[in-house]
Amino acid sequence: MEEKHKRILRRNRVHLVKELDLSDLCDVLLRKDVFTQSMINDIKNCETKRDQARKLVKDLETRGNEAFSAFLEGLRVTGQQNLLELLQKSAPRVHFQPGKSTEAGYLLIQPHPVYIEDAVPKKPRTQPSPPPDEVFKGPEVRPRRDSIQYYKMDARPCGLCLIINNVEFEPKTELSIRKGSNVDCDKLEKRFKSLNFVVEVRTNLKQRQIKSELSALSRKDHSIYDCCVVVILSHGTEVSHNRFPGAVYGVDGNHVSVQEITNYLNGQNCPSLQSKPKIFFIQACGGGEKDIGFEVSPDEAKPSIGGDGDQTDAIPFSSSSESLSTSDETDAIPTLPTPSDILVSYSTFPGYVSWRATVSGSWYVEVLDNILEEHAATLDLTTMLTLVNDKVSQNSAKGLYKQMPGSFNFLRKHVYFQTSE
Repeated sequence: MEEKHKRILRRNRVHLVKELDLSDLCDVLLRKDVFTQSMINDIKNCETKRDQARKLVKDLETRGNEAFSAFLEGLRVTGQQNLLELLQKSAPRVHFQPGKSTEAGYLLIQPHPVYIEDAVPKKPRTQPSPPPDEVFKGPEVRPRRDSIQYYKMDARPCGLCLIINNVEFEPKTELSIRKGSNVDCDKLEKRFKSLNFVVEVRTNLKQRQIKSELSALSRKDHSIYDCCVVVILSHGTEVSHNRFPGAVYGVDGNHVSVQEITNYLNGQNCPSLQSKPKIFFIQACGGGEKDIGFEVSPDEAKPSIGGDGDQTDAIPFSSSSESLSTSDETDAIPTLPTPSDILVSYSTFPGYVSWRATVSGSWYVEVLDNILEEHAATLDLTTMLTLVNDKVSQNSAKGLYKQMPGSFNFLRKHVYFQTSE
């Protein structure tokens, strides 16, 4: 299959996986020799309809230059007009026109380039018009992997992902059980496995155990990997800091500052992760203040109202800090700043509470998981986090309270996750 057609499939993969009806489509693709009977059987043996659709779309990319046209024809004859139009709109330079009939009696839809006036700047008449392929060449959906603007992210596995999920706290702490956190944990474990990370989950850790796990992670050899991800789901609080705000609690009621958490993996303490992206997702309160928001025009407000089961992960402010040394020092040789290549994504703005539904999990993780599913194939991480900010900001707890996620971004390049096995 041509690369431009592969990009169209990848760009629309989420819609295809959700909406594709395989009941008659497989027969069409089998009849047109796009797939063998054995391949069709493998597709149908997938557990769910979405898994079947996902495998079909993935395998389609390997089936030659005629596979894309045959797939479009299959959508047409099986009445899946919405998906057909979606794929056609993704290729504005191509008009799919009727072609010759196939031996199976179906109409073959063939791409036919058509010049669109003013699609490119006009040139003097003395210069020859560019070939159609140059006129209509669309932008690359994904960047070149060797580009200096993007981190290398093609190692398999891509990297290690540590998830710390604190749910039940010791009675002496008077910290509530974080109902719904296991839902968050399951979602993110599956999501990062699908993004080709090796995922390890640790549950109900005390402060010293959190530090021990992070220290062990920093001592691992990350040379064969391109990235590292840490997810922490816990109660949180506000602490004094000079770089990354906030802290998360161990189940013993003692906290670890986010600044200390990131220090374990910085370029100085984890040499094998130097110049590689280190991503931290913190689902915890940044303080105890509740945000009631402000009025906006009806066009701006699209609220999704939370239920009575919404809880927060807030703990009162503490002025103590257990950060590692953060004094700034000069160096005699060229270096990168110690916190470079780090991004910390917070579920809420520093100082404010973070909301969590007892059944469906936290607002932040639910939206983050959905955005990664829908857009990881085409968008970089910081763009996706902006979408997360927008979606979460539209929610309301008990019809009143709001939440605003945010990030501290010290990345030097764009991060694009792997999205295919």
